[in-house]
Amino acid sequence: MTITAILRLIRLRQWVKNGFVLIPAFFAARILDQALVLDLLGAFLAFSLMASCVYVINDYVDRERDRQHPEKQHRPLASGVVSTRQATVLAVVLGGAALALAVLVQLHVAWLLLLYLGINILYSIWLKHIAIVDISIIASGFLLRIFAGGIAAQVPISRWLIVLTFLLALILALGKRRHEFLTQSEGRQSRPVLDGYNLPFIDLSMVFLAAVTVVAYLMYTISDEVVGRIGSEQLYVTSFFVVLGLLRFLQLALVFNRTASPTRVLLEDRFIQLMLMLWGGVFLYLLYF
Repeated sequence: MTITAILRLIRLRQWVKNGFVLIPAFFAARILDQALVLDLLGAFLAFSLMASCVYVINDYVDRERDRQHPEKQHRPLASGVVSTRQATVLAVVLGGAALALAVLVQLHVAWLLLLYLGINILYSIWLKHIAIVDISIIASGFLLRIFAGGIAAQVPISRWLIVLTFLLALILALGKRRHEFLTQSEGRQSRPVLDGYNLPFIDLSMVFLAAVTVVAYLMYTISDEVVGRIGSEQLYVTSFFVVLGLLRFLQLALVFNRTASPTRVLLEDRFIQLMLMLWGGVFLYLLYF
């Protein structure tokens, strides 16, 4: 078992998803609070380690099926580069380290991590085979990250943030399912859950959720609660970047069929990166300056 194989197995690139842990502190204008830095970083790292533990468990459960897949057969467990015993030890170490770190941050964060682990074990064994439930479980993982970030930052979680996080996570999950459906249509073996989807349903669902997300975000930016807390009525300006970012993701999914990995889209697509930078820049100005 090499370092390269371990890094592939724990999917280090996917750690970017755990940036959702930092969102509550950002929206509460506490991201620069030095008293919270260690707790926020601890919560981020704890969720990252637990997420990697979950990836190892999922690959362990799917190793036989992955061996029949033209791309997934090269994964460390499916290819035999990492043995099942080594994977078991790695999962225990990652999960134990995540929980120990979470306890240092806040005991409630550790409970959330245990809930995240339990849900994802059920997902790996059973729930990922049930259409709609599968993407809902993925979205719930993002919500747990938000809750953990709120606890670490000692700030209440806005109902708007909960709704928007869930909607956005559903869109990302559907984008991935769309790619899997297309590769299945090309004759590659893929997930059994895709029997519960078809292309018109996925496309319609993505467009519908994107529209609801935009409406929810607009309502968030003009709500009296948020305007009063932030002290600015100009927050609606950030909605322009949200709309353009969602349109770009829909373009990548529906036109270019490039949403196999939402994380890769985030790390590689310059247009979406620009929209995120502009959105974050305007938010930073309004919140902190």
